[in-house]
Amino acid sequence: MFQDDVKLMVDMNLEAYRFSISWSRLIPDGRGAVNPKGLEYYNNLIDALVQHGIQVHIMIYQLDYPQMLEDEYGGWLSPRIVEDFTAFADVCFREFGDRVSYWTTIDEPNVGAMGSYDIGVIAPGHCSDPFGAIKCTVGDSTVEPYIAAHNMLLAHASATTLYREKYQAMQKGVVGLSIYSLWPYPMTNSTADLEATKRCLDFFLGWILEPLMSGDYPERMKKIVGSRLPSFTRIQSEAIIGSADFIGINHYYSVYVNDRPLKKGARDYSADLSISYKASKTDPPAGKAPPTSFPSDPEGLQRVLLYLKEAYGDIPIYIQE
Repeated sequence: MFQDDVKLMVDMNLEAYRFSISWSRLIPDGRGAVNPKGLEYYNNLIDALVQHGIQVHIMIYQLDYPQMLEDEYGGWLSPRIVEDFTAFADVCFREFGDRVSYWTTIDEPNVGAMGSYDIGVIAPGHCSDPFGAIKCTVGDSTVEPYIAAHNMLLAHASATTLYREKYQAMQKGVVGLSIYSLWPYPMTNSTADLEATKRCLDFFLGWILEPLMSGDYPERMKKIVGSRLPSFTRIQSEAIIGSADFIGINHYYSVYVNDRPLKKGARDYSADLSISYKASKTDPPAGKAPPTSFPSDPEGLQRVLLYLKEAYGDIPIYIQE
C-alpha cells in the first residue's frame, strides 16, 4: 500500500518521517471502539517505514478530533477531553510503540488555540466579533484560546505520565510537545519595541513551554491577561513540570515588531499581545502572503535555538518543520 511512497523516501535519502495520527480515523467516536481499518492503515505505513530503515516520528494530535467530542462537551474547551485524549494516546502507544520511539503529543498547541478559538480559521471554527478572521456562529475569543491551550497542556502531561508509567521502560521511546516558533526583532531600539519583543516571546513560546518547566504561565502573560488566563492547581503544576523529553519547533520566519498600546475594553489573544509586525523593515513584495512574503532568515532560527537553551536549559530540541 505504501511501498511506492516509502521507496521514494529511500531514493531521497530521507532518514526519518513524521506524520500525525487522525483521532477520527482511529477512534471515530472519540472514545471506545478502535476502527480496525484505521489501525491497519497506520500499521501498514509504520511497517513500510521500518522495513526501509526510516525512523518513525508520530504526532498523536494535529488539529483534528472526532465531531462527537465537540458535540458532547465542546472539545478542548472542557477538561473532560484530558481523559479521552489520554485514552486515545494509550491506543497509539499500545498499538504502535513497539516500532515508534519519538512521540509528539500535540502539534502546535499555540497555533491550534489561536486558529481554532480566537480567529476561527481552524476547526471547530470558534471566534467572536470583532476578533474573528471569519464570521463565526459560536465562540468567545476573549477566553477560549487560553482555555483550550490550558486543556492541551493538561492532556499532554497526562499522556506523558501514562507513557512513562506504562510503556517507556519497555519501548524506550521519548515524548515531547511541539510549538510554532518565530523570532521577533525590534523595529526600533526604543524601550517599548524592545519590551514588545519580550512579550512576543512569552506569548508565542512561553505560553506553552514555561508551564513545562515551572508549572505556571509567564508573568507577563498573567499580568496582561489576568483572570481570563486559567490557573493550574498544585497537583496539575507538579504533573506538567518536566513532562516533555524534548521540545519540537516548527519555524518559518522572523518578524520586526512594534509596540502597540493595549486596547481598552474586550481583548483577545492578539490584542493582549499588543504588537504590530512586518516581514522586514520595508514593505513585503506585492501580492505575497506569509510565509512566502517573509524572507529567509537563518539567523532568526539560530536566535530561537539559543533563546530556548538559555530559557529552558539543555532539553533536546528537534526542528520538526
